[in-house]
Amino acid sequence: MMKMKIYTYLFLLIGIVLVQSCKVGPNFLQPEEKTSEEFRFSNNTTDSIINLKWWELFKDPVLDTLIITALRENKNVKIAASRIEQARANVGFTKADMGPKFAINASANGGDFVNGLTTLNNPSNIFSASAGVNWELDFWGKFRRGNEAAQAQLLASFYGQRALEISLISEVAYNYFQLIDYKARLDISESTLALRDSTLLIIQERFNEGYTNIIDVNQAQIQKAIAQVSIPQFKRAIAFTENNLSVLLGKTPESIYTLKTLQDYNLPETIPTGIPSGILQRRPDILESQEYYRASNANIGVAQAMRFPAISLTGVLGVGSTELSSLVSNGLGWNAAAGLVAPLFEWGKNKKRVDIERENALQSLLMYENTVLNALLEVDNSLIELSSLKEELYANKAMLDAASNASYLSRERYYQGVTSYLEVIENQGVEFNAKLAYTENYQRLLSSYVFLYKSLGGGWISPEELEKYTQQLADEQGVDVLSINKENLFYDGQIVDLHLTTEEKQERKAVKKALRKEERKRRTQERQNRKN
Repeated sequence: MMKMKIYTYLFLLIGIVLVQSCKVGPNFLQPEEKTSEEFRFSNNTTDSIINLKWWELFKDPVLDTLIITALRENKNVKIAASRIEQARANVGFTKADMGPKFAINASANGGDFVNGLTTLNNPSNIFSASAGVNWELDFWGKFRRGNEAAQAQLLASFYGQRALEISLISEVAYNYFQLIDYKARLDISESTLALRDSTLLIIQERFNEGYTNIIDVNQAQIQKAIAQVSIPQFKRAIAFTENNLSVLLGKTPESIYTLKTLQDYNLPETIPTGIPSGILQRRPDILESQEYYRASNANIGVAQAMRFPAISLTGVLGVGSTELSSLVSNGLGWNAAAGLVAPLFEWGKNKKRVDIERENALQSLLMYENTVLNALLEVDNSLIELSSLKEELYANKAMLDAASNASYLSRERYYQGVTSYLEVIENQGVEFNAKLAYTENYQRLLSSYVFLYKSLGGGWISPEELEKYTQQLADEQGVDVLSINKENLFYDGQIVDLHLTTEEKQERKAVKKALRKEERKRRTQERQNRKN
């Protein structure tokens, strides 16, 4: 008898193992990487800059503060963080399908109408209580594939947040440099207006004395108006840019303080690039797209499993009686059953469900490949933009120096009566445009570094993530955490918050509970205000 029980348990164990090992649907296959050995416009030199907080190279504490504030307060970042928590909850929600489900039931019935027959002389009471279990065996891997998809979506949400953060950092830096540029061009316009206003006064005086004619006065008035018109244009651009920055910082529109002029920033001496294949591990948008492809691939297995029979085990344990007082004393009753439900004929619906998921997976794969192509495109475009803007800057500087000297000499020649005012007008216009072009060129060059770092995937991780990643490395390598140099660590697709500790879970629950409590208080206060 003992041997029989042992064999029964053994066969049951083997059966469960076989059930859990069966899983339909294609396993995930890493997409083929089709990248070149180097970028088209790269000098093929790598630089550790991409592994750092690259914006700190500009040595501007105001910019540093703006970026930190944006990462903390930006609404889109908070939305991305909420999506991570939603995806994390979805993993638990999906994983729950893999285990048995328990339920309780209690009922009390009384009357003289039973099974459609009236028994006026024999009213009866029925009391019952039971506990039941239902377990759908994951014979075909439907739940495991669903859990695989949920896990991939969780990873995708992490990478999505990272991609958003890198994009946010570049947007803040770009708008900040653009704000400095507009302020510089406003200063140029105001100084040019002041100069042309004084020139107009001189020419007006010369006209009054009979040394020149009215056409010179009119031309001086036109030159003054040209500078005057540009002032409100740049004021408007400054206001718009400050508003953009404020929204990126999660604030209502307000003025933004800037510390430096564009020329105060030193341009980096080298251009970081790396190799194209490294971008695939660094850029979070590529990793995000890859995880969405993994999720779509797993959903094929879910759809295929739904074409096969669903096998369930059920059990009930309970008590029943016609008298409430003897409900427990009557003893326990039990029931056990196994069931199988299989689709028979649904006009090809289940097959079409698989076809739909296959096409979804194909679309996800193509989107991944397109994301890779766009990433490589952005890097190559950033590299050529950077090198060409440097050439432009040298040419614009030479033009500005020559135009400033020509403008000065033409004014002196006019005051001495050597040349006409037409020469002054022409050289003043060239000088004004050269100043505006030079400052805009410098801003675009600084911004091109920003977009290059963004296209390379940055390298930034938060201080909290750095601490966790350092501890993880120390645990993996079996060394003291203090022996790891944090300065050599950088973002390379790692996720440190995928699995939360018990303390972290409790902390997050406490935060959510406090938020719900605060919301209830606010709603209560709002109702009281309405009554008053």
